[in-house]
Amino acid sequence: MKELLRTTDPTLVAFATALLRAEDITCFDLDVHMSVLEGSIGVMPRRLMVADDHLFRARAILRDNDVSLPEQ
Repeated sequence: MKELLRTTDPTLVAFATALLRAEDITCFDLDVHMSVLEGSIGVMPRRLMVADDHLFRARAILRDNDVSLPEQ
């Protein structure tokens, strides 16, 4: 698994997940339950992971839909 996206914006994670699943790319959202530790203030980033062999396609899909990705 490779990290595709890291953000504190839960709507961005949901949008990226919907885009990827529409293209049959399985993704996994990490750090979802960190709000228990942080007190639900949204400072801990959530990570979106994809399989290594889907990383290139997943990045292309998000770029095509104007989702900003961290520099590689």
